[in-house]
Amino acid sequence: MSEEELQLHFTYEEKSPGSYSSDSEDLLEELLCCLMQLITDIPLLDITYEISVEAVSTMVVFLSCQLFHKEVLRQSISHKYLMRGRCLPYTSKLVKTLLYNFIRQEKPPPPGAHVLSQQSDGGGLLYGLASGVATGLWTVFTLGGVGSKAAATPELSSPLANQSLLLLLVLANLTDAADAPNPYRQAIMSFKNTQDSSPFPSSIPHAFQINFNSLYTALCEQQTSDQATLLLYTLLHQNSNVRTYMLARTDMENLVLPILEILYHVEERNSHHVYMALIILLILTEDDGFNRSIHEVILKNITWYSERVLTEISLGSLLILVVIRTIQYNMTRTRDKYLHTNCLAALANMSAQFRSLHQYAAQRIISYTCRHLRRYVYVLDKLYFPHSHCSTLQHCFSTLSDNGEELLSLTCSHILRSYASSLFSLLSKKHNKVLEQATQSLRGSLSSNDVPLPDYAQDLNVIEEVIRMMLEIINSCLTNSLHHNPNLVYALLYKRDLFEQFRTHPSFQDIMQNIDLVITFFSSRLLQAGAELSVERVLEIIKQGAVALPKDRLKKFPELKFKYVEEEQPEEFFIPYVWSLVYNSAVGLYWKPQDIQLFTMDSD
Repeated sequence: MSEEELQLHFTYEEKSPGSYSSDSEDLLEELLCCLMQLITDIPLLDITYEISVEAVSTMVVFLSCQLFHKEVLRQSISHKYLMRGRCLPYTSKLVKTLLYNFIRQEKPPPPGAHVLSQQSDGGGLLYGLASGVATGLWTVFTLGGVGSKAAATPELSSPLANQSLLLLLVLANLTDAADAPNPYRQAIMSFKNTQDSSPFPSSIPHAFQINFNSLYTALCEQQTSDQATLLLYTLLHQNSNVRTYMLARTDMENLVLPILEILYHVEERNSHHVYMALIILLILTEDDGFNRSIHEVILKNITWYSERVLTEISLGSLLILVVIRTIQYNMTRTRDKYLHTNCLAALANMSAQFRSLHQYAAQRIISYTCRHLRRYVYVLDKLYFPHSHCSTLQHCFSTLSDNGEELLSLTCSHILRSYASSLFSLLSKKHNKVLEQATQSLRGSLSSNDVPLPDYAQDLNVIEEVIRMMLEIINSCLTNSLHHNPNLVYALLYKRDLFEQFRTHPSFQDIMQNIDLVITFFSSRLLQAGAELSVERVLEIIKQGAVALPKDRLKKFPELKFKYVEEEQPEEFFIPYVWSLVYNSAVGLYWKPQDIQLFTMDSD
């Protein structure tokens, strides 16, 4: 049923006896206003709980016509009524009520307290009404097959909180009208803390106040769901009052740990949920205060981190470990450039503020870089000399462990160094021309121009980009906080042979200067100290050397800072995503899968 057909069901015509003219009245706007009043004005009690759930659900149904269009709707009848006219004055009150419904997470009352008895086959309040008018009304609501859900859905502790959050996300992501911005998004962007007594600027419409402490607590507790993570992203990105408040909290671990757990279990999460969690981290790492404070928070016994027992580690070091693990998973499985670019951006934002890195975090930074350095030489060989058979390189990569931690055999390092030097010498002469010739040669060997290049050619630029960024991250840490990170220097010295091979690489020569200087300086001090040094003694020498190393010898580079910016037309991503959450998570609502046009049914 189209929206136009739906509107006809709510058009009232009054005819006078003997008159041929008629005056019609559109009751759809009246109904939407009444629903908004039900949601905002009725106090939440045991006997009104189901009414509130049903009112929120009905508004979701009215807006669900988007599901049956492939393109994002820029205008519709529901849009028109919600964006202007009689519904507009309820904007801030509705957004505030929906947020408080999410915050409170009120559980449904016991069965005896329902205002109307529940039906045994599920469904909502309207299904419990005996009135034929109400039954017919629900039939009208079935835009393409909305009704009680046929499939069993997970038990929710608070159906009202769930439905309210979904409606809030739908409203926040409505497209702007031609002559006015989305008022619900404006309300979300501008609300303030109840403790903030400063007046609202007259230029900000739909403003209101809410308890930020309660909101923060609810967001920390609910991050297992996609929709709660999406709400957190929306507030951090769009509401500067919320972002400032959260960054000033002294218990940021309560928010960051659930986000890290989402990324850690990347295999079990859908890609959109992972993206949102990652972008939240990127937004947080834009703040230097956050980057400093996370290294001061010490955590004990992180049970969900299974690669290694972490009895004590800073929140900052744990964040580094999880982000590197996410990059590694992406590079070996999904190969999504957007994902690894944002992961590297978050690490880069943090790098100047690295403090007292855990030895495992320092080791992973260096070992992950080394993995790509070796991979780069291997791919370079395959790209420039596709018919060669370098058994040494093949052996190196056949001995990589499953999690990419280390090369099991390093006996060929001196051979690899010599081979890498000759390759880099070739690159140094005419890097771009050589690369172009190699690529053209590969293209010429293919049957047609529209056949993609072999993986080796496609991989090279990606690997080079990752290496460059990882080297910049290491360099940023050494330049800004060398004396705070002896474990990173230790890990770098342990792998110095591989880093030394890349001194002459034309793409990395500039960034390698500081790294090479640190390696040379500390290697010299270790040689002076003699052989058979214990780990403790090496770390002691590194700490002493960090004080002695003249800071002016390290070349200054521009500060690494990346800022998250939404793509143009973000609604093309967010509207299908929000409605996929509604489709999969709404309580008591069902849409026929074969009628869904907005997204494919097997998508995340």
